[in-house]
Amino acid sequence: MKRSASLHHPRAGAGRAPHIVIVGAGFGGLAAAKELARYDLDVTLVDRQNHHLFQPLLYQVATAGLSPADVAAPIRSIVKKQKRTRVLLDQVDGIDHQAKTVSLSSGATLHYDSLILATGATHSYFGNEGWAEHAPGIKTIDDALHVRRQILLALEHAETNRQQNVEERAEFLTFLIVGGGPTGVEMAGAVAELTRHAADMDFHYITRRCVRIILIEAGQRLLATFPERLSEAARRALVKLGVEVRLGSRVTSIDAAGAVVDDELIRSATIIWAAGVKASPAAQWLDLAPDRAGRVIVDASLQVADRAGVYAIGDTAAATSATGQPVPGIAPAAKQQGVYVAHHIAAKLGHRRAPTSFRYRHFGSLATIGRKRAVVDLGWVRFSGLAAWILWSTAHIYFLAGFRNRFVVGANWLWNYMTFERSARLITGLGTDIEGVVSAARVARGPDIRDAPASLTADPRAPGECGGLSARVAPRP
Repeated sequence: MKRSASLHHPRAGAGRAPHIVIVGAGFGGLAAAKELARYDLDVTLVDRQNHHLFQPLLYQVATAGLSPADVAAPIRSIVKKQKRTRVLLDQVDGIDHQAKTVSLSSGATLHYDSLILATGATHSYFGNEGWAEHAPGIKTIDDALHVRRQILLALEHAETNRQQNVEERAEFLTFLIVGGGPTGVEMAGAVAELTRHAADMDFHYITRRCVRIILIEAGQRLLATFPERLSEAARRALVKLGVEVRLGSRVTSIDAAGAVVDDELIRSATIIWAAGVKASPAAQWLDLAPDRAGRVIVDASLQVADRAGVYAIGDTAAATSATGQPVPGIAPAAKQQGVYVAHHIAAKLGHRRAPTSFRYRHFGSLATIGRKRAVVDLGWVRFSGLAAWILWSTAHIYFLAGFRNRFVVGANWLWNYMTFERSARLITGLGTDIEGVVSAARVARGPDIRDAPASLTADPRAPGECGGLSARVAPRP
């Protein structure tokens, strides 16, 4: 049962310092909190998780390259030296901008002088929310562990099945990734390396020729925000890893049977969603009309119109740089916005000179494909291959929170590079997921292989190796 309580900062009272509330401990929220700690201000940081997550490497948790603790750190540990910053594990239910209060799920109410919304984004299925059950995305540690469990269980079930049920075994060995942006490209490369090398080294009855990884992209090229030459380099690198890249293909349905792509049903027990995101419900809290992606529209100083003292940053905000270009929803942009908003608040309180309009500085775009390939666009120079991968690795290690995480991730990558071994191939939660994966495959299997229609595609692989006739791709009934 909720208890209503009004929470003030411990220093609240007559002559109290201004109180800044930050909702969300992602890159932007933490950057703002760190910069605000320099001034005579009290800060409350609210997040529904007790940890900060380095999302750019979350796909490596999902593909057993890293453990969850390698890409996350406790929020309290990160801000422990910021003596006037307190942390609350809670969720926002609503905001009263006139009373300047934030209502929390616990029943508590926070009073603020300035409010920073840095609540990030979640998956967008473009109105097809029922797809989420069968095609999970990766935004949290729980998401990543769920996907890791699905991938590893699929390999285990394929090994157990051997030749007893060819069609079901094929579904376990077919992995679909929907979305050809950086997340989809990196996920496809990581899944390819995990499944194919695991098949070579750890399983007796699976070979890499039996494993099928398909990357589906609706556009005409991968990595649409990169130069075309780098997009093509990424496509070639994925093909070299054995990934089937389908460009200009649209997913029209996803269910327990698999995904319908261009009127073909691709049967698969593992579908991973990387095709779109939508903002948190911050606009709804503020009783405002969001943009098409659900983001809060902000002005040149990242303030929300007609909501005094309220700022939105990162994936929460629809922001435009002083150059006139939209600000991308990436970690460096969120960090720059967090620092800018902290300076703007400090300036309003007389602690420093007011900054000009927010100007985003883009230092470059990076994406990795597997354990030794990447593409890099720094604007003034563009390249791909091993040198790009080394730069990508260095940049990501640098931005990790904490020396321990940097050291452990670097050591893991070095070990993986030299040995192909992945140290986090643990399957947890077997009680529910084994039943779930098996039942999904049985639903997807449809009629017995002996009754398969002539329209089924012939499998080019050796019958003795992977089972002959394949029912993975068929016209949608």
